[in-house]
Amino acid sequence: MRGLLVVNPSATTTTVRTREVLINALAHQFHLETITTNHRGHASELGAKARADGVDCVIALGGDGTANEVINGMLGDLGPGPDVPAFGIVPGGSANVFSRALGFPADPIEATGELIAALRDRRTRTIGLGRADERWFTCNAGLGFDAEIIAAIEHQRAQGKAATPARYLATTIKAFFAGTDRRTASLVVLRPGEDPVRGVFLAIVQNASPWTYLGSLPVNPSPLASFDAGLDLWGVRSMSVLAGLVSSRRILMKSQPKTTKTVLAAHDLDEFTIYAHHPIDLQVDGEGLGKVEQVTFTAHPGALRVLC
Repeated sequence: MRGLLVVNPSATTTTVRTREVLINALAHQFHLETITTNHRGHASELGAKARADGVDCVIALGGDGTANEVINGMLGDLGPGPDVPAFGIVPGGSANVFSRALGFPADPIEATGELIAALRDRRTRTIGLGRADERWFTCNAGLGFDAEIIAAIEHQRAQGKAATPARYLATTIKAFFAGTDRRTASLVVLRPGEDPVRGVFLAIVQNASPWTYLGSLPVNPSPLASFDAGLDLWGVRSMSVLAGLVSSRRILMKSQPKTTKTVLAAHDLDEFTIYAHHPIDLQVDGEGLGKVEQVTFTAHPGALRVLC
């Protein structure tokens, strides 16, 4: 088996020594070329080259953003196909939603042990992915408030601050009360064959469950979201303090959402488009992509083989 190990040297929850141990454990067991990324987009370039070179598997050592880049490189404009390498991940980010959704332990050393077993046994499964316009995503995407938080965290990380659960919580509270526009809903959701849904402040799209983690606590607006189904959509139509408290309680209790005056909920969607009255932040797999005015989301079943 020919493999490529893509290492993010800025992975937030692993040290240099830990990464050396994990790299040696993987490279000792299998024929893996190891490349450390050195610029934004490098992981995507490596994913594309791995497919072109006929590599059997690509493993990312990093967080959800690193995985997203590698997968976008492998799939690119060509999309899924039999020549796409199998994909594996060693969790090294702050949330590691994708790795945990695949059933791997949160601890990177334990996860590496599981991954080595999967490599030995050639154990894979095929999962569906989502797409936001041309960008593939594994677990989630969002427009509005959650993407604003991602942008704020990325700004803080650029200043050398760690992306800890406490920092996410503090940033969320600050953004809710002093940052985001809680008076004017700018999003319109259009699903084929249905009337437009206007007055949406925040839209969270899930391809897997949960949406994210607050430390070890899963945060889950759409508990039925699955790699084996289409996309789930959860939209907020009120940004009042009371509505926020009610929604926060529900998504932490893992209850299935229902469409109400303040919430839009939909399960197993193949395609839908979200428009914005003004440029608004977009994130995919926890990575900010800047501001957009329109995004079409599509579900792609059986898009990727993953080691599990």
